[in-house]
Amino acid sequence: MSTPDRSIDDGSGNDDWSPQDEELQHHVPLPVELPLTENIADAALDLKTQVLRFLATGVLSAIVDQGVNLILHFVFGVGVTLAKAIGFVLGTTTAYLINRRWTFNAAPSRARFFAVVALYGVTFAVQVGIYTYLYQALPDGFWYANVAFVIAQGTATVINFLVQRFVIFKIR
Repeated sequence: MSTPDRSIDDGSGNDDWSPQDEELQHHVPLPVELPLTENIADAALDLKTQVLRFLATGVLSAIVDQGVNLILHFVFGVGVTLAKAIGFVLGTTTAYLINRRWTFNAAPSRARFFAVVALYGVTFAVQVGIYTYLYQALPDGFWYANVAFVIAQGTATVINFLVQRFVIFKIR
């Protein structure tokens, strides 16, 4: 007995779902897509709007990044580089999900995804490297950790915006 092809309905009305499968399909949640509203970004945003949205997204993502970093390091005793690395991954993931839809109004694409992964690999090395260097060069303490973070984050933000705006979100 063969099982029906579970391909996504192309709108033609020709799907191979049984009535039981159709009922199940309505109960399976779809992955979260940010932002949750449709058409939130204009088709062609000007540079000023993109910069402001990128910075607003960056503030939220920086809170995620540094919040995780500080909690892991100062509360759980995780080493400075590992804590920063985990914070960076969570922060940049937050930034990408929001920026793709809200700042750059871009549809998902494999080429864009791999370009972002490569960019984040570079900015990961830049940001974690700068943060680790400054953290070790500055006196130990909570506030100095935040100074190191702001400098490292600022550098990574400039690199990210320029590459995303002029390269990655031009990919079709």
